[in-house]
Amino acid sequence: MRLIIGIIVVFACVFGGYMAMGGHIEVLWQPFEFVIILGAAIGAFVIGNTAPVLKAVPSMFGTLLKGPKYKPEAYVELLAMQYALYKLVQQKGLMQVEPHIENPEESPLFNAFPTFAANHHAVEFVCDYMRMLTMGADNVHEIDALMDSELETHHQEQERVVSAMQSIADGTPALGIVAAVLGVIKTMGAITEPPEVLGHLIGGALVGTFFGVFVAYGFFGPMAQSLKSIYEAESKYYLSLKAGLLAHISGQPPVMAVEFARKALMSEVRPTFVEVEAATANLPATT
Repeated sequence: MRLIIGIIVVFACVFGGYMAMGGHIEVLWQPFEFVIILGAAIGAFVIGNTAPVLKAVPSMFGTLLKGPKYKPEAYVELLAMQYALYKLVQQKGLMQVEPHIENPEESPLFNAFPTFAANHHAVEFVCDYMRMLTMGADNVHEIDALMDSELETHHQEQERVVSAMQSIADGTPALGIVAAVLGVIKTMGAITEPPEVLGHLIGGALVGTFFGVFVAYGFFGPMAQSLKSIYEAESKYYLSLKAGLLAHISGQPPVMAVEFARKALMSEVRPTFVEVEAATANLPATT
């Protein structure tokens, strides 16, 4: 909804303002200029990016339309899941988590938290580090460094998509100049035509410059910034897992490990201590 509202505002202000000052909207309809600019931008995008980035384009637009995939209740569920997991270890020992981490799809513990269970990467993150604990890894600093490395890799994968979108925003003004120059070349071929014909041709050429700048700063640049903000917000989901796991590994009781995880979240989605306490108070016993 936010994306749709923004697009409507951009179009309404730019074209509405142009028409209000007496401009003729039909002059801006130059389809071949649009083909030159957008076609070249798409071609440059394909040339400049790897196959994984190109495959991520549909999900990228889905992310822009839907916004962050984690709602406030998802963070409450995340903290409750961590509490249940750490409580199981505290009460029954570390080896009791093996059935859950080796077969997470059928784990009653994870499936009690459907948003978390549906997040393949988050489940894998928890299972991998809990598995390392069952294998004897207990050096908090080494695990901390390993988590940082994994999360940095995840961040770089997302940053490639943001950079790809930003590269289109940076390139389309120049491609608009290319379209404008081609329009001027066409105009020079008709230099003997009367002024009204030349005026129409020159106006059409200038539309290329306008359109390149318009889509760059009206759409592609803001879309890249929006993606970056969404990905940064979503990264806090994993940082919360990291904080909780490290607190658990260092020997903190479940309630304190969850508090470490809660503090890692952004303030706009961070549940209160009371909300987390209510969510963990009536959790079913897990075996």
